Amino acid sequence: MIMSKRVLITGASGLLGRALFKEFESDASWDVLGLAFSRIKDPLRKVDLRNKDDVEQVIITFKPNVIIHSAAERRPDVVEKQEEATHQLNVAATQFICEAAVKVGAWVLFISTDYVFDGKNPPHAVGDLPNPLNKYGKSKLEGEKVTLSVNPGNALLRVPILYGELEYLEESAVTVLFTKVRATDTPCVMSDYERRYPTSCQDIAIVVRQLTECRLKDSSICGIFHWSGNEEMTKYDMAVDMAEVFGLPTNHIQRDKSASGGAIRPYNAKLDISRLEHMGITQRTPFKTAIKCVLERFMTN
Repeated sequence: MIMSKRVLITGASGLLGRALFKEFESDASWDVLGLAFSRIKDPLRKVDLRNKDDVEQVIITFKPNVIIHSAAERRPDVVEKQEEATHQLNVAATQFICEAAVKVGAWVLFISTDYVFDGKNPPHAVGDLPNPLNKYGKSKLEGEKVTLSVNPGNALLRVPILYGELEYLEESAVTVLFTKVRATDTPCVMSDYERRYPTSCQDIAIVVRQLTECRLKDSSICGIFHWSGNEEMTKYDMAVDMAEVFGLPTNHIQRDKSASGGAIRPYNAKLDISRLEHMGITQRTPFKTAIKCVLERFMTN
């Protein structure tokens, strides 16, 4: 029986990381340490995850039971142009974290992506063979392999496109759409091609804490997990929903049936989330409900 519960969260200043930190910190039974690098605010600690010695020092000093590794370069179009820098954060840093975790007996949960799949045969089960179409998906797949090769008792959680409490609209590939949606006097062209399953970071954070609690009670819990919202939407669908929740007109939002530009995205990377559901782990907030809360402060008349 583990008496202390100590969790270390990487990327704790990021979109998902902030939700994870808030969720664990809300439970007094957890001792939480959040790491960040470019956006440091109290009580987060600045650590360069690309520096092996720094990573090892913070992990050995804090001695976490659990490490949630959410830090990553997650922008596919940026990854296409910065492959080496992405490798350092998405792969090499993952290796440093997992190796240091072994020294303190910590369980690592690596946050991955639906982009490890090509989107041709959805829904993708945890045992399906990955086939990433872009460099971002490939880098996350490498990170997955490192996580499980260093310690097969570790775990992966693949998630789709995320949105949550924001510092700025461009922080999420979902909420950035609202910039054009709220400009109702200007044509707003939105892709109506790739199928997406936008998921709230707050929902993911709750699922992660539930999974972590289960792991502390059962050390056999490991391997691959998926979680996702269940509303199939294109960018066009998301944009229309955003307009509707704020009573904005939608006639300026125009469909574009061609694929999104930039890095190749899978057409439909729907994830099969049944493994977590069978464990009794579940949390889903309807898109319109969650997105309204997220965007309210960015609404302008």
